[in-house]
Amino acid sequence: MRYCLFLAALGVASAASAAELPDIGSFDPSGADIILLGEVHDNPAQHENQASAVGALAPSALVFEMLDAEQAATANATDRTDRKALEMALDWAHSSWPDFSMYHPIFLAAPDAPVYGASVARGDLMDAMSEGAAKLFGAEADRFGLGPLPDTVQQAREAYQLEAHCNALPEEMLPGMVEAQRLRDARFSQTALQALRETGGPVVVITGNGHARRDWGMPVYLAAAAPDVSVLTLAQFEEAAPGGDVPHDFWVLTEAAEREDPCAVFEKRKGG
Repeated sequence: MRYCLFLAALGVASAASAAELPDIGSFDPSGADIILLGEVHDNPAQHENQASAVGALAPSALVFEMLDAEQAATANATDRTDRKALEMALDWAHSSWPDFSMYHPIFLAAPDAPVYGASVARGDLMDAMSEGAAKLFGAEADRFGLGPLPDTVQQAREAYQLEAHCNALPEEMLPGMVEAQRLRDARFSQTALQALRETGGPVVVITGNGHARRDWGMPVYLAAAAPDVSVLTLAQFEEAAPGGDVPHDFWVLTEAAEREDPCAVFEKRKGG
């Protein structure tokens, strides 16, 4: 499915191809300080896998791409066993994320682990598109490796953004889209390191497959900022194995989620 391919592999491959797992029960991240659990956001089976992995690992902290710092504080002050209460406290209904019922089991899988929110405000993402990720990130931009990208990497990442948006974006938008993605990856990494520092680890990050890529996702920024921290990544794909090398440490297949064609919205816009 095209949507799955968007989140698979496009561009520079990792140094070693990822290992396919027969199921989530085979995933063993023992010894890692930070574990990135990738997902296709609207796939219930993949959230079940994440909950299973979190339950087996019993991490010291959970970092969610889907939450900001204020929401994370709210989650930590709310009874997470009460799904409706937690959903309302997080104002999840007004977010752009899939149904909270998919994510709630992940919260339950580590009932005592503090929750951290890593999301970046929309305004900051928009500013990053015009001003660059380094300026928005601030004083630690150099530490997290937010300098200019090599030309070949920049081109590959722009191609990824174009394909991920159904080849519907104007070319002049692509560099800004790359900068917004870099800001998100660096912020996610900064939050994960904060969680590790404050709780001792291991830390689990719930995020999209793209952010867990070893070649240009969070691992790049984590390695730049904290080279002694061990990071392990798991990607989840739908139905068919992705082509070429997979830029993660491990990957697993799940059934595909039912969804409308993600490119239909672009076609509607073209049609006026």
